[in-house]
Amino acid sequence: MEYFLLFLGGLIAFGFSTISGGGGAMLLVPFVSFFAPANAVAPIINIGNFIGRPARIFLFWKNIVWPVVYAYLPGALLGALVGGWLLKGLNLDWVQLLLGLFLISSLFQYNLGKKEQSFSMHLRAFPILGFFVAALSTVAGATGAVLNPFFINYGVTKEALVATKAFNSFAVALIQIPTYYALGLLSYDVLAAGSAVGAGAFFGNYFGKKMLLKMTNRQFLVWVTAAMVFAGVIMVVKAARNLV
Repeated sequence: MEYFLLFLGGLIAFGFSTISGGGGAMLLVPFVSFFAPANAVAPIINIGNFIGRPARIFLFWKNIVWPVVYAYLPGALLGALVGGWLLKGLNLDWVQLLLGLFLISSLFQYNLGKKEQSFSMHLRAFPILGFFVAALSTVAGATGAVLNPFFINYGVTKEALVATKAFNSFAVALIQIPTYYALGLLSYDVLAAGSAVGAGAFFGNYFGKKMLLKMTNRQFLVWVTAAMVFAGVIMVVKAARNLV
């Protein structure tokens, strides 16, 4: 029954993630926490991501923005490699609190989804962004929504946003999964739970694409803004609770 619920969670979360440009993994953090200890949440979610991402990459292959991939991945792969080792014992609550507040501010940055861009983003900034987000993702398991403002302000939106993030996420997972194994975090239960989430994510991507193709850019931006704010609230509440 637990695996079936995790499957449904992956289906719903990643279906929502497809039409909102991310946030599916963030939705899963409190849900997975009901079934797994704290140190297993990030591995389970990233294993689910790893299994579900190939379907999304296949569905949106022609929409991948390759210049962003080439700029983002070198820093991201390095961040994933060192993240588990250097950040595992550090207190990331203040970082998550600040990131959460930044995501919540998207509500005002994009004027409730009416404004398409809020700041200038340059290609040369993606390696640094990749390193930081991938390192944090290796520990927290869900930071995809943090990327959305930077991608959108570079002009990557809708299908291109979903496709490019999916490819980057899958590549980073190729480093994250072995890191979890080296840290002794990949038990049978973790692998089974992650596989259940990934199976749900696989089908969620398919249904999400059908909905995404029917949306306008304006509607997509509204959904993305809502997802960023929701993810920000979760991050702030989680960080504040740990700090208190």
